[in-house]
Amino acid sequence: MPAVTITAVDTIHLNIPLDTWAPPPMFAGRPRTHVEAVYVRVTCSDGTIGWGESFGSSGTIVIAAFDKWVRTLAVGKDPTDPNLIAGIERLLHGLGRAGPVMHAISGLDIALWDIRGKLEGVSVSKLLGGAKRKRVETYASLLQYSGNVEHVKRNTDRALKLGYKHIKLHERTAEAVAAAREVCGPDIPIKVDANCGWTPAEAEQPVAAMKPSNPFWVEEPIWPPEDFVALAKLRKATGVPLAMGENATSPTDFRTMIAAGATDYVQPSVVKIGGITQMFRIATESEKSGITCVPHAFFFGPGYLATLHCIACKERDAPLERLFADVAWVAYSKTVPDKNGGVDVPDGPGLGADPEVDLMMKFKA
Repeated sequence: MPAVTITAVDTIHLNIPLDTWAPPPMFAGRPRTHVEAVYVRVTCSDGTIGWGESFGSSGTIVIAAFDKWVRTLAVGKDPTDPNLIAGIERLLHGLGRAGPVMHAISGLDIALWDIRGKLEGVSVSKLLGGAKRKRVETYASLLQYSGNVEHVKRNTDRALKLGYKHIKLHERTAEAVAAAREVCGPDIPIKVDANCGWTPAEAEQPVAAMKPSNPFWVEEPIWPPEDFVALAKLRKATGVPLAMGENATSPTDFRTMIAAGATDYVQPSVVKIGGITQMFRIATESEKSGITCVPHAFFFGPGYLATLHCIACKERDAPLERLFADVAWVAYSKTVPDKNGGVDVPDGPGLGADPEVDLMMKFKA
């Protein structure tokens, strides 16, 4: 029987309308009115199709990376070759060790794990050593309301009524965090993402001001996010737990931040860091060092399922991020639904579900 090979690598660019129940937040200098996504479809010679996802906000730039480099290096190769992704990454290292090329490789890696599971008839969780938990709690990740406490209160309450037991804010004021705490009461964990809001000289006062509201963590408080020395000083000065890693560029960054004493939680993003291969490696290494991995997952597609499998299999339990807004189409809403603040880990082959292609194509950019 001839070996299975990759015959096609296609990218599908999506632009899905988004309603945050408030004025749209700004992202990269523009109002965020849509969820942008790049899904990766890898077809094999035997007809098997694997699905992956690259960082959506890279949009046409990540598609160009596929068109110029990544597709050529993948077509004709064995999708089960454990050295394929590492070989592509090494060949392309001169184009940058982070950014659109790495985002493209991440999407390809996820699709290859999906293919391998389908070829072997087992789930990605099984390939990762077996699920340690069958259900993972989710947390409502609210978008930014720019400090408007009424929007924060209203939408925090909305999330709690839908069954979420964890809340994340994208805010930078103590007043916004206090408003969420007022709605949540004392026991609901409230995570705060500052999106690199302050320089090292500015960060201590606003982070310390949040402390009375007992934030579960403050995420990426400092610009630049790789200033781990400054982050370690902030963590020590305030006593507030910190989280980081969405913008890290390699497993080495995670080793460095942990060695520096900069963080309490690491947050690799599967669609940026190199897919499932690197995500699970980082989670395993970090948790051996005593630092819990709580991945970044501000997306709904195959990267979301990939992250779910990684959380299910890693040593320490952690909640899965769930972008909290009205979105015109959400992949897997029927096959892998988020109900009452949690999601069951699918046990079908590969990622356990395929995106609904007919519906998806309605939102093709």
